[in-house]
Amino acid sequence: MEHTTDAQLWVDDILVRMGMTLEEAKEIDEWIVFGGVIILALIINLILRIGVLRVVKNIVRKTKAKWDDILFDNNVMTRLCNIVTPVMIAAMLPMAFGPKDDNPEVLYTIIVKLLDIYLIINCLLFINAIMKSLFSLASQRPSWEGKPIKGLLQMAQVILICIGIILVVSILLDKSPVILLTGLGASAAVLMLIFQNSILGLVAGVQLSANNMLKVGDWISMPKHNIDGVVIEISLTTVKIRAWDNTVQTIPPNLLVNEAFDNWQPMFERGGRRIKRSLNIDTRSIKFADNAFMERIQADEITGKMVKSITSETAEGETITNLDLFMRAVNAYLDKHPRINHNMLVMVRQLQPTQWGLPIEFYCFSANVNWVPYEWLQSEVISHVIALAPKFDLVIYQAPGTADRDETYNVLSDNR
Repeated sequence: MEHTTDAQLWVDDILVRMGMTLEEAKEIDEWIVFGGVIILALIINLILRIGVLRVVKNIVRKTKAKWDDILFDNNVMTRLCNIVTPVMIAAMLPMAFGPKDDNPEVLYTIIVKLLDIYLIINCLLFINAIMKSLFSLASQRPSWEGKPIKGLLQMAQVILICIGIILVVSILLDKSPVILLTGLGASAAVLMLIFQNSILGLVAGVQLSANNMLKVGDWISMPKHNIDGVVIEISLTTVKIRAWDNTVQTIPPNLLVNEAFDNWQPMFERGGRRIKRSLNIDTRSIKFADNAFMERIQADEITGKMVKSITSETAEGETITNLDLFMRAVNAYLDKHPRINHNMLVMVRQLQPTQWGLPIEFYCFSANVNWVPYEWLQSEVISHVIALAPKFDLVIYQAPGTADRDETYNVLSDNR
């Protein structure tokens, strides 16, 4: 049934006055009115953008809360205004072509489907903008700071894209989305194969977050895979780690769930970085501390104060060696060191003797966990211990070098 709107009659009258026939005018007037509808919808959309954004911005600015600044930002409100355009065009479309039942033409059907698709795309973009805002709000909460929630956002975006594709295909094929979903159920195995990494990444991200195993900024190491650095990003399919040489290493999240890795972040939180070093003492230099030995080290400016406190604690008649005195002196030195964390274990102990001598291990924790101060303290402690050993007549073992061989050769030559 032919239907003519008032707008078409008005345009027909103008075109007939311009010299066109009534049939030619009817062919053109529909497109003129349709173009006017689009322009009018775009103008209203522009007015809404300017007005709504200004009103919302003024309201948000007056509130003390910070969450509304993110949730109602320009991107979210612009996406919301974009939904109005296809809705208005669809509402005013009968002004150009008449009611849908009176227009079975293919061209009209195509226009309606394009408007539906455009509306779906804008709705999905609006939902995506909302999800990004919620992600920004969640990432700013102290309890969620550094957590791998970016993977959850990416998974939600993938689901949103899949929903959009299903809806668009259902519109193009003029089929119900339920029928398409039923058909996808038969190809679930193929979809599982395609999205295998994404699914594994999502599950791994949930496990890492739920168990508080990892977050952005943590220092982790996996010697098996030559990974050692700081986590800079955790996404749905990858975890990016900045190594100490400033290269970026990329691994899948499920690797961190399936295999063991070291997370050094608790060390920073507790405020103590371990120093665990050892020196080999030549067993031939170990001897009893007789009176002459004790008098000599008591007269020494460096060892005198150390030995005084040690000998006062020694039981009468107790026989000690120079190694015992040395170990107690080093332990006292570590106990009084200002840059050692004294709330943690401080210990000097012997290890199992080997063919390279008797290992003496120094075990303590640096109060400053940063790398450079830690290395300086560790070097200072070891240097002090090495310099202190000869004062107790102890020889630190090291493999013979070129100088030792030359000295032996010179001795043999002199004996000849």
